[in-house]
Amino acid sequence: MAKTVCIVDDDKGFRENLARFVDGAPGFRCIGTFATAEEALRQIPKQRPDVVLMDINLPRMSGIECSARLKQIDPAVQILMLTVYEDSDKIFQALTAGASGYLVKRVAPEKLLDAIREVHAGGSPMSSHIARKVVQFFHHQGPSKKESENLSPREKEILDLIVAGYLYKEIADRLGIGLETVRTHVQHIFQKLHVRTRTEAVVKYLRP
Repeated sequence: MAKTVCIVDDDKGFRENLARFVDGAPGFRCIGTFATAEEALRQIPKQRPDVVLMDINLPRMSGIECSARLKQIDPAVQILMLTVYEDSDKIFQALTAGASGYLVKRVAPEKLLDAIREVHAGGSPMSSHIARKVVQFFHHQGPSKKESENLSPREKEILDLIVAGYLYKEIADRLGIGLETVRTHVQHIFQKLHVRTRTEAVVKYLRP
């Protein structure tokens, strides 16, 4: 089945071009586009898309607040921030509001489709330089010394690559192991850190 996508962005040209691109990609279907957070909050819970592509800079309510409210209405909704903002505060606010991933708008089209697939599969894709900013944001605090101490060397290696923004397939290729092996390690990491998503794992690993 095609992965369904909704787009929330006040730039009409960008929104329409993105909708056409998503609709034209095999295995994807855009089922709604919205110019404001308010309209998105009215319609997205009814349409129940697989993934929401969310801008931050919207006319009244921000995309960050919209994300938080959508997650309150439907905790299962998967939100991927797609924005021009690259500052650490915006990134952290979006992730803590419930976004599952964070990409900048200049991301390559194929990378965007990969990210939608990753979010739908339970991952949390971030542009590599965005991931580095997340690391820098927490760097002075250092890794958690609690649950992360229970991780095996391989699990720590995989978690470090997740922190660096690698997708599961990229981790598998880099380490020379199978994709399912990576997914198994990630599930063990989630269990040991007591988290449910990749974003939560990154944040918990990097916080004291």
